[in-house]
Amino acid sequence: MTERRKTFQAIEVADGTDGRWVSHNQALWPAADRWLAAEGRSVDGARRARELFEAHMPELVPVLDRLAGKLDRPGGDVFLTHAAMRPFFSGCTQTAGDGTLLRNYDFDPDDCEGTIVSSRFLRPVIGTQEAGWGLLDGMNDAGLAVSLTFGGRMVHGPGFSALIVLRYLLETCTTVAQAVERLRPIPVGIPQNITLVDSDQAMTVFVGPDIPMTVAREACAANHQLAPVPEEQERFSRTQERLETVRATGAEDVAAMLRPPLYQYSYDEGLGTLYTASYRPTEGRMTYYWPGGERWEQSFDAFTPGVRTVAIGGRH
Repeated sequence: MTERRKTFQAIEVADGTDGRWVSHNQALWPAADRWLAAEGRSVDGARRARELFEAHMPELVPVLDRLAGKLDRPGGDVFLTHAAMRPFFSGCTQTAGDGTLLRNYDFDPDDCEGTIVSSRFLRPVIGTQEAGWGLLDGMNDAGLAVSLTFGGRMVHGPGFSALIVLRYLLETCTTVAQAVERLRPIPVGIPQNITLVDSDQAMTVFVGPDIPMTVAREACAANHQLAPVPEEQERFSRTQERLETVRATGAEDVAAMLRPPLYQYSYDEGLGTLYTASYRPTEGRMTYYWPGGERWEQSFDAFTPGVRTVAIGGRH
């Protein structure tokens, strides 16, 4: 397996008004703009996106307006609602327990922003940013952590990207129970598995445009919601094999996440592992891991902006 290199960065953006958030996102705008679906570019589509955001995430409306004003791009406010975005499908494996959330994020290296962001939009949050202010995974200062995986079915309907849903939960919730109740009525555009953990509870829920929110039997997930998985899907994604493996290893076993079958090498198919992240939200810290011993820790007490270029995809 040829070794690949991927650059990650860590930035602080505070409440988004001092120029750091907009400077970062202006540079990414050409790529981010491609996330906006065609309906989001029409007047009616923009109105519907805004109305959906106001109905389901009212607490974040002032933040949306603040960030959109700083971005100052046509369609920027609609893009930031995440209610008019093209669907994206990825891999990923995640598990939670005993106050820890452990996940592998699997995607195309060229299409992942690779940014750890410390923000204070409504409250302190640290997480892996994507698409402006969405999150692939993250934690807040109340001791709650969340992450997502793709639910495995190629269906799409009206609703938000799960990226903004994770941001919303971390900005407005303090416990797993509160987050699950707040999540229940929110429409999500594609099937997603969301894993949550706090000091007392860990849970995975299945959401999507064609199902009601469903609590999984265990706090772990790969890339399916319904079993058995079709044979072709299993050959391509190994989702059942990965779920069985992470179920057996648990949320403390970082080493297992860094080797097959949990660590994936299918980068050309968009399913290669880009990072392993371990969140300990009650301690206010998270750590990125990569094969070969590379690691990067961040915390609310000691967040350090910087850049790391790491090896991914090579056999160690």
